[in-house]
Amino acid sequence: MSAKTVGLWTGAALAVALIGVAAANGLAPTAGQREPVSQPATGAATGPNTTAVTLRTVDGGADYYARFRNSLPAEPTFFPIGVWLESVLDKGNVAMDAAAGLNTYVELTANSDVQLIHDSGMYALPAFVHEAAAGFTLSDEVDMWAGPGNATWTGNYPGEGPPCSPEGTPCGYTIQKDRRAVAPQGALLYSNYGKGVTFWESDEEAREFFAGLQDVVSADNYWFTDPNICGQGEGGAIVGYTRDLTKEECRLAANYGWTIDRLRNLQDPATRIPVWAFVENGHPSGDVPNTSTITGPELRAAVWSSLIHGARGIIYFNHNFGGVCLTQHVIRDCGKDIVPTLTAVNRQITGLAPVLNAPFLDNATTATGPVDFTTKLHDGKAYVFAGANKKAGGEASFKVRCGGSTAVVLDENRTIPVVDGTFTDTFADGNAVHLYRMEGGGSCGF
Repeated sequence: MSAKTVGLWTGAALAVALIGVAAANGLAPTAGQREPVSQPATGAATGPNTTAVTLRTVDGGADYYARFRNSLPAEPTFFPIGVWLESVLDKGNVAMDAAAGLNTYVELTANSDVQLIHDSGMYALPAFVHEAAAGFTLSDEVDMWAGPGNATWTGNYPGEGPPCSPEGTPCGYTIQKDRRAVAPQGALLYSNYGKGVTFWESDEEAREFFAGLQDVVSADNYWFTDPNICGQGEGGAIVGYTRDLTKEECRLAANYGWTIDRLRNLQDPATRIPVWAFVENGHPSGDVPNTSTITGPELRAAVWSSLIHGARGIIYFNHNFGGVCLTQHVIRDCGKDIVPTLTAVNRQITGLAPVLNAPFLDNATTATGPVDFTTKLHDGKAYVFAGANKKAGGEASFKVRCGGSTAVVLDENRTIPVVDGTFTDTFADGNAVHLYRMEGGGSCGF
């Protein structure tokens, strides 16, 4: 759950408020009432693949950010790695965040120094206008607290009074349009959504939030720590809202990829905008039953599941409302707990940015076993990124049609021989991720 920039609305208190607002607008579903979410295709496939291998560009195109005024770099070496709602008051703040591998601030406290961020070689997407900003945030979770509708916006945020007029009528679409009207001309526009778009609203209602309203989008489903997300009316979307998810089904890194698929599938494939992933880096839901603090292996797996499913950026929710380190600056204040893993993941992403920004090589790989995967083509080599999609993990075999003779397992100091186009590897558990560079082969003619 994202902390708001208004009032004192944070963590569990905000969650209660949003559920109340959603219920008032008819958004929180009764178990079994909602239609099933369209099931996204995963990378997992079995059997021989006779479909032609094709190149598919990343959503928006590799140079997408060049379309916007004073925005993010469009170079292939840049991949957005952001933090949500931080305060940046001095050079020490920026130095600590940069040392952890961050390069972007998504939303900022009102007292933050946007010029300092810019001058430090970082990028900011605040919810207020600033000439040094690289973009503009329209809203956060408006699908939940205002709902899918065109009523009048009163200007109120949660805790300030009814957001919509007449009271109780949804006005989320209006809010997005009103926010666009005050955004800087030509700026990169970003929005974050929540459980409305991913769980509570029909496909038709949710798609309206993608009708030319923003240029980059995310949704914050915290699969590892949210106390309610396993319920039939939320994560139960994965099984058609027929039941609650079991712990093994719910507390699973692969579900972060499901969220990315959900947002991508709500868009026209021909005009998809980049989807950024939202991953918690601490204990965001307060000290309530059925929640916990995300672990390092869980964080790494959640990030890579998102990337495997096509995320074009990563945002960390950086606030702890429970656990042993209560803070709104997890990276700065809770270093020994999560930051070493987070930093290593961010460095790995940055090192692989040219690959992540390169085209997908669709239909080049098939697999048997409990994995989601994707294949990329960069500099004449195929890369296969794979993560477990079952809690217990297991063995997986990959058939790569233009893979060559060896699979180099990145950052693991090992290689796997490829025999007749096939190699096999073990995924120890649901948090296992392996990244392969194929050597000694071709590029399927591309």
